[in-house]
Amino acid sequence: MKGLKDKPWYSLTISICIGVILYVTLVNIHSVLSGINNFLSFFSTVFLGAIIAYIINPLAMFYRNHLFHKLKSEKLRATLGNTLAFVTVIIFLVFIGFMVIPQLIDSVKTFAANFNGYVRGLQRTLAIIGVSSSMVDLSEFVHSSNDLLNQLQKLASENMDTIMSKTADLGKALGQFFIAFLLAIYFLAGKDKLKSSGKRFLKAVFKSQYIKVAYVIGRSDVILNKYIVYNLIDATIVGAINAIFMTIAGLPYVGLVSVLVGLTNIIPTFGPVVGAVIGGFLLLLVEPRYAVIFLIFTAVLQTIDGYVLKPKLFGDSLGVSSLWILVGIVAGGKMFGVIGILLAIPMVAIIDMLYHEFLLPFLEKKK
Repeated sequence: MKGLKDKPWYSLTISICIGVILYVTLVNIHSVLSGINNFLSFFSTVFLGAIIAYIINPLAMFYRNHLFHKLKSEKLRATLGNTLAFVTVIIFLVFIGFMVIPQLIDSVKTFAANFNGYVRGLQRTLAIIGVSSSMVDLSEFVHSSNDLLNQLQKLASENMDTIMSKTADLGKALGQFFIAFLLAIYFLAGKDKLKSSGKRFLKAVFKSQYIKVAYVIGRSDVILNKYIVYNLIDATIVGAINAIFMTIAGLPYVGLVSVLVGLTNIIPTFGPVVGAVIGGFLLLLVEPRYAVIFLIFTAVLQTIDGYVLKPKLFGDSLGVSSLWILVGIVAGGKMFGVIGILLAIPMVAIIDMLYHEFLLPFLEKKK
């Protein structure tokens, strides 16, 4: 084999084969990506479990290193930390569910019962801002609202197959999430063994380059971990402040709107706008002045969050320019949808780290 590699045609043959494979792959790129996507879909529940474990891991490590740090048994510390972390997450999700679902049902009932009044109030609001009934006439909606429930019932009966299919899909998704949650428990329980096996594998593959590869993985983990944890903390703080203000101001749907504001605040750049629009619309249906108060407070809150709270939480570890963040959000959304938007900032930070610490020094040294 060693003599074969020394033949003059060997390198040329390998290059031609690689070129042919690359050409065929690029020509059939859609089929290739579709095949990869279908293959990965078989492991989607496993990937989801790994993601859940990764998100919960910082909380488990916090309990492990601070709450149970006096215990001598490392295994016991890990078990108690993981268990308490999962219990905390479950309690939080149950609390959010009990706070949001009743208000969501109540808002739907209130909307259906007061539909005519909402339309008339919206017409008056439009008149106040200069939009006359001759330009936008909502009286037809008031007239047709008497048959609204009948129309909805008829629409539901005509599309019962679709409704049953979507309900089954929802049940399947909930079942997969439950299985993924169980897998996350096993992932966290075996985290130390997985890290040890991964470290051994990287050493075997990269050999002399292992230190650099381990450094990049470690830095990327710190950036991604810090972004997820502090983003969740920031969203919780913003949602809690919004709930306190709405309670003091006497605004309705405190739980529903505050959870909505907190969740949309996780999405960079555009998320707070979406939360403000949806929350303002819900309050507009009840009373226009409620919406005005809410939007003014949201503008103040998001200003404080952007210039005070987020810088205090994130510090300079994710310090990349706003331009590259916006480029990352647009590109990430185009390529990977909502997931790409959510992870745009840490991915841009990782690319920025690779550029400044590896690519740029390499190019300067080469020059």
